Amino acid sequence: MGVLSGIRVVEFAAIGPAPFGTMLLADMGADVVRIDRAEAASDLGPRLEGRTVDITGRNRRSVTLDLKDPQSITAALELIERADVLIEGFRPGTLERLGLGPDVALARNPRLIYARMTGWGQTGPLADRAGHDLNYIALSGMLSAIGPAGGKPVPPLNLVGDYGGGGMLLAMGVLAALLNVQRGGAGQVVDAAMTEGAAQLGSVIFGLLAGGHWTEQRGSNLLDGGAPWYDTYETADGQHMSIGPIESRFYVQMLEILGLANADLPGQHDRAGWPRLREAFTDAFLSRTRTQWAQAFADSDACVVPVLGLAEAAEHPHSVARGSFIEVSGVVQPVPAPRFLSTPSATPRPAPQRGEHGGEALRDWGFDIAAIERLRELGLGFKA
Repeated sequence: MGVLSGIRVVEFAAIGPAPFGTMLLADMGADVVRIDRAEAASDLGPRLEGRTVDITGRNRRSVTLDLKDPQSITAALELIERADVLIEGFRPGTLERLGLGPDVALARNPRLIYARMTGWGQTGPLADRAGHDLNYIALSGMLSAIGPAGGKPVPPLNLVGDYGGGGMLLAMGVLAALLNVQRGGAGQVVDAAMTEGAAQLGSVIFGLLAGGHWTEQRGSNLLDGGAPWYDTYETADGQHMSIGPIESRFYVQMLEILGLANADLPGQHDRAGWPRLREAFTDAFLSRTRTQWAQAFADSDACVVPVLGLAEAAEHPHSVARGSFIEVSGVVQPVPAPRFLSTPSATPRPAPQRGEHGGEALRDWGFDIAAIERLRELGLGFKA
C-alpha cells in the first residue's frame, strides 16, 4: 500500500537522518531492505533497536552482512542490482573503499538512485570531518539565531539538522531523482548535506536579514521570541501557553480574551513598548492555569494554544480526531505523513530485529531458492 508501492530500497544501517529519510519513503509504501551488521557496533551510536523503540526503523525488513568480508560485497551488489534506491549515511569514501561506491553500483544498475546523507556534504574541506547535528546547524548560521536575548545559542533538539535539513531533504532528493528516471533520465547520486539543508530551512530568515528586517542579535526579532506577542508564557500551574497573533485582527482577539482590550498598552509594533507588553502578558497568563487558558482560547482565532508535553500531544482532541498518532507494539508514535486520500499509507510495522523477515524480502525481490542459498553462502544473514 502507498504511493511508493513497488519501489525497492536498499538501506545501509546508520543513525539519525538517513533512517528518518528512509522511514518517510517506507511509510509511503516503498519496500525497504535494511543491511544491518551481524552484531551491534559501538560506532553506530545510540541507534534504538527493536520493535518497541526504533520508530524511525519502522516498515523495514532486515538482512545482515559483514561488509569487511569481500564475499559479502558480492551479496550486497546483488541486492543493489534489483533496487531502485540505495541510501547510505557513512562518511564520504567509505563505500568506495568497500567496493560499493556509486561508480560500481551505477555500472551494475544504471537506473539506481544512489542517495548519500552526510553533515558536511561529499566534497569540501570539512567533508571527512566528524560532526553531529549541532555542529552542522552551527556552521549553517541557523544555530546563531536560536536562543534568548543576552544568552547563548540553544540546541533546538536535533530537528533542524538531522531531520528537517537532513532526512527530509534526502527523501525529497530521492523522490525527485525517481521522477527523473521515470521520465527517461538516468540514475544518479543524491548528495544531501545537513549544513545546506539547515540553511535552506532558514531561507526566509536570510531574506529578512538582507532586507534589513532581521538583526543578528538573538531574541530581538519577530520570530525568535523578541516580539512579546510571539513567545511562550507561564501559567498559574507552572505550565505554558504559546502565543503567535502576528496579524492585528488576531492580536485584538488575544487582548480581549486576556482582559487587556481596554488596558493602556503600547501598540503591537511599538518596539519601545515591548517590555511593557511582555510584562502585561506575563501577569495575565499567571492568573489562570494552562487548562483554563486553553479553554478560554479554544474557539478563537487568537493563535494561542497550550504547550503540550510529548505524551500529552497524542491525547489532544485534535490529534485524536485526526488520528495523528498510532500505537504500534505498545508504543505511541506519529502516523505516516503526509496523507494520501486515494492511496493511503498502511499501518506502520514495527522495526525489525537484525535479519528479521530477510528471507521473505529476498523472495519478494525475485530471488529463487538457489539464489537465496548462494547469498547465504556469501555471508548474507536473514531469518524467514
